[in-house]
Amino acid sequence: MSNLIARFVKDESGATAIEYGLIAALIALAIITGAGALGNAINAKFTTIGNTLNSSGS
Repeated sequence: MSNLIARFVKDESGATAIEYGLIAALIALAIITGAGALGNAINAKFTTIGNTLNSSGS
């Protein structure tokens, strides 16, 4: 029984999988944050262009 527990304690494959999962989650969070900021910036540019075109056409 103690041999089984010793093997379980020394096994690091689970920890490695958790680390990869955390890294993937952080990368996904960075992509989502960056895409949101980029979307807001593009929306602001198109709004400015649209307002300029509407005011110049009158």
